[in-house]
Amino acid sequence: MGSMEGFSPTTIPCLLLLFCLGCKCLASEFELTQTATVKVDATPELARKIPDTLFGVFFEEINHAGAGGIWAELVSNRGFEAGGPHTPSNIHPWSIVGDDSSIFVATDRSSCFSRNIVALRMEVLCNDCPAGGVGIYNPGFWGMNIEDGKTYNLVMYVKSPETADLTVSLTSPDGLQNLASINLKVAGTSNWTKLEQKLVAKGTNRTSRLQITTHNKGVIWFDQVSLMPADTYKGHGFRSDLISMLLDLKPRFFRFPGGCFVEGEWLRNAFRWRESIGPWEERPGHFGDVWHYWTDDGLGYYEYLQLSEDLGAAPIWVFNNGISHHDEVDTAIIAPFVKDVLDGLEFAKGSANSTWGSVRAAMGHPEPFPLKYVAIGNEDCGKKHYRGNYLKFYNAIRDAYPDIQMISNCDGSSRRLDHPADLFDFHVYTDSKTLFSMMNEFDSTSRDGPKAFVSEYAVWKRDAGKGSLLASLAEAAFLTGLERNSDIVQMASYAPLFVNTNDRRSVFMALCFRWFLVFLSI
Repeated sequence: MGSMEGFSPTTIPCLLLLFCLGCKCLASEFELTQTATVKVDATPELARKIPDTLFGVFFEEINHAGAGGIWAELVSNRGFEAGGPHTPSNIHPWSIVGDDSSIFVATDRSSCFSRNIVALRMEVLCNDCPAGGVGIYNPGFWGMNIEDGKTYNLVMYVKSPETADLTVSLTSPDGLQNLASINLKVAGTSNWTKLEQKLVAKGTNRTSRLQITTHNKGVIWFDQVSLMPADTYKGHGFRSDLISMLLDLKPRFFRFPGGCFVEGEWLRNAFRWRESIGPWEERPGHFGDVWHYWTDDGLGYYEYLQLSEDLGAAPIWVFNNGISHHDEVDTAIIAPFVKDVLDGLEFAKGSANSTWGSVRAAMGHPEPFPLKYVAIGNEDCGKKHYRGNYLKFYNAIRDAYPDIQMISNCDGSSRRLDHPADLFDFHVYTDSKTLFSMMNEFDSTSRDGPKAFVSEYAVWKRDAGKGSLLASLAEAAFLTGLERNSDIVQMASYAPLFVNTNDRRSVFMALCFRWFLVFLSI
């Protein structure tokens, strides 16, 4: 989106149309006999230049927007780590093919990966196994969408003391329809073996499962079982269909990875950038206790930066500042967290010869990413140690990376901040009537201080439902206020970006996003 002076010639008629539609939708609030007069002052002197950065997107790992969403991994709990480090553990959603008289499965701590030590031990008990064999299966995230003619890349790690024959199949949820199948032989060895194969689907089933079966009595271990479609966007692991939708938006920035996902209910469950880089098999994953599900972190810090580049959008990294929903790090001992963030910035921006830049280069991106924005925390302004921690991060980053613009969690729309910042964060989730009335929110904001970043806004709860014209009109009205104040409002993004409809439990707002798209396309 290029710079624009004021409104385009088509904007005023469109706004009048939206206003009329809004009046109809809000008819319950007014007497039908009332009339309204709209005055539009379009004098050039009132025009303000709209910054190139005004419209972008905000992605949070919420409601399986990533795992089971834009990230194309089809296997849920691929490393058997979701049940925790203590064994035996819950292997959900994995289950068995056969019954407990023919097969016994349990996790143990025998993996070859030091950061995710849990593996699955499968003991076949039957001498004369059923015709289809016995084994394990994974239904993915509410079923795997397997499509006829498409190729799927299988990777798994296997160990067996005796030679074993395995059949890996893509089947219907009851196992009766076979969409793809391949036979593999596991050599008897005490060492782990990495197996890689391609499965080509000969049918379509949107609730398929991956199953691994055998007829051989004995013990076989499995770990890091992955199934990815071969046609991910640019081979970077993202679903091409969903990334295509993002490209159509032409976002100028990409804010990630949260949101509350960054904070955690407790710091022990906060997103850690360094745990999400390197070979995917070695990433430990973590339980996101705010939104209540496990992520294997195949979609990690590197992948977010790569997606920003693929979208042609400026990356905005939101990092944890030592504060979660329930615990905080005292400013006196925040130094290790500051160092962690500086290391993360070196990973993104450092040369390929630097300590962390070399890790990025080894992952396939020798050139630095153009990371120029960071948000110090998320919605933490009212917390006891926020200002003290903020200044520690701010000063350290300013010294090491003077080109980076820093975003404060504190709202500067109605009063000046008491600490330095390049931008301040503004979030609003409310009903339609209130958001409609907020089109003047930034009219009186000081033009001498930091710029505004409206990084999360939406109509939610009853007014939103699963998407409503009333909600989208209120959001559109709010956006006109942001455009009118675009000398102070530098960036804005809706939230949430994606919601897997199988997991709406964690959020009260709904996707009015399709209406937002309609508004932008007028």
